[in-house]
Amino acid sequence: MIKKKHKAAVIGSGNWGSVAAKLVASNTLNLDSFHDEVRMWVFEETLPNDPDLEHAAEDANMLVFVTPHQFIEGICKRLVGKIKGDVEAISLIKGMEVKTGGPCMISSLINKQLGVNCCVLMGANIGDEIAMEKFSEATIGYREDKEVAQRWVQIFGTPYFRVSAVSCIEGVELCGTLKNVVAIAAGFVDGLEMGNNAKAAIMRIGLNEMKAFSKLMFPSVCDNTFLESCGIADLIITCLGGSNRKVADAFARSGGKRSFHELETELLQGQKLQGVKTTGEVYEVLCQREWQQSFPLFQTVHVICTGHLPPSAITQQRLYEN
Repeated sequence: MIKKKHKAAVIGSGNWGSVAAKLVASNTLNLDSFHDEVRMWVFEETLPNDPDLEHAAEDANMLVFVTPHQFIEGICKRLVGKIKGDVEAISLIKGMEVKTGGPCMISSLINKQLGVNCCVLMGANIGDEIAMEKFSEATIGYREDKEVAQRWVQIFGTPYFRVSAVSCIEGVELCGTLKNVVAIAAGFVDGLEMGNNAKAAIMRIGLNEMKAFSKLMFPSVCDNTFLESCGIADLIITCLGGSNRKVADAFARSGGKRSFHELETELLQGQKLQGVKTTGEVYEVLCQREWQQSFPLFQTVHVICTGHLPPSAITQQRLYEN
């Protein structure tokens, strides 16, 4: 009996999307249980019609989603009814959607819209360094099916890209989402030249708020998840480098007078800034649940981003009272 081969497709683009496609393609080429063709769908704003999303996903039973999180709902709607068979998905997307009924994680959105199981992959992953095959690591979060999670480990893991799997999908995904808010705070500190001591303090406060927010949202989140690559490691690298820190640095140096949109266009060469949008989404959840006073850093970052406080407010005394 011939065993059915798995077929992967990458839905997304950008630095991280291209690196993800390279990892998946190089591994599936050498795995007998996978087709050696990996299709990649790239959203192209300059074309009158996008490349064919449905063709890219056709016959694939392992879908890798790596797009800016504000686009995922529209992409899923286009795929409804177009994917067939026993399909698994994984999200490399850092963010959330906030509905009237509350927040919805991206993996849950994919699961609900497409009716497929969706794992997540998060970690301290700057795409350029992985592309150069410098050592890095990542965390796969899964809900129940460890066998599927290990299959994802197979097609992402390499000697220079170490991947581990943990059964704490909400914790892994929220770490990847919330660290972008802290990175914006770290960028403010850098732009104001407050020094490394202040930046370390902001990172500590941020990690505490990440953990508290995650456990309020999902009480089953494991403490150890914050010690994985998706947690403390991703927080550190994003606050030291990364686009959110970079643009927030420039915002602070301008005294808050240049918009994030303007700076994104100037500094990111077409990439989409995720942190500011996530900051607004997190603040919306805080307001929905009346949690504002419990998360002074998250609240302060949002208020600065919307121009209601100067960047210097990032070290206000109230951050240290909790």
